Amino acid sequence: MQPLHSPQRVVCLQPSATVILAAMGQLDRVVACTKYCVDVCPEVAHGGRAIVADSWTAKAAEILACRPDLVIAAVPYQEKSLTEILKAGVRFLGLAPKSLSDIYTDIATISGVVGVPERGEQVIAEMPADIDAVRKLTENLLRPRVFCEEWGKPLIASQGWVAELVEAAGGTMIGTPGMQTSAEAVLSEDPEVVIAAWCGAGDRVPLEKIVRDRGWGAMRAVREGRVYCIRDEFLNTPAPTLVRGLHALAAALHPERFPHVAGLKSIAPHGSQLIGTESHA
Repeated sequence: MQPLHSPQRVVCLQPSATVILAAMGQLDRVVACTKYCVDVCPEVAHGGRAIVADSWTAKAAEILACRPDLVIAAVPYQEKSLTEILKAGVRFLGLAPKSLSDIYTDIATISGVVGVPERGEQVIAEMPADIDAVRKLTENLLRPRVFCEEWGKPLIASQGWVAELVEAAGGTMIGTPGMQTSAEAVLSEDPEVVIAAWCGAGDRVPLEKIVRDRGWGAMRAVREGRVYCIRDEFLNTPAPTLVRGLHALAAALHPERFPHVAGLKSIAPHGSQLIGTESHA
């Protein structure tokens, strides 16, 4: 039985909120979400839910048309879109996680707001347990140096929680998480592994093109064919989905120990053709 005063009509403006509610068995409360939510949580495509603009391009009229009693949004915001969200005049929960700890706090916050704190605690317990299980398998392995990017133009390093996942997967992330850098700066670090997980790109990052355009041919990761694309939602959605990203990272960093997983693609050693290594098992 749901608490009397908990929100019953939730609009999710970011996939992470939708995934968190789904993990807690509360997807029936979601009356609207974004097109990106469907990519990471296909169940929302059914049930007559409205598709609305996300936290970056939110529109008050769209939100109000859904008659929500709670709006959940998350970074990145634009000032204009934040104004639109607030203009709707609906109870608003805004999230801005930077680390795994922040994500656990967000899960606890959402579960508390919708009145199912015990389900939130269960989800919070499962995530670090899954992460620790992978960490135990990698703790005695050699740790390759990894550059992981969430965007290509401008070149932006992946967020802090990705750096934590890289560590758990048995690697060491170079660069400052969440900050802009340059192709030259990355080349000077000569990483052994490069991971591209571009926001909104799914698994369609053009690996050969970025290597060519950035002049990375001499980079160790390129020479050894260790340039990978991991599906956007596996690393950029701060929610339980990150566990799938962790397994993709582990397969990229230590293929001799971890099986290949869906959502992971790689490039051939420099000068060869692209290897079609994605598995859908």
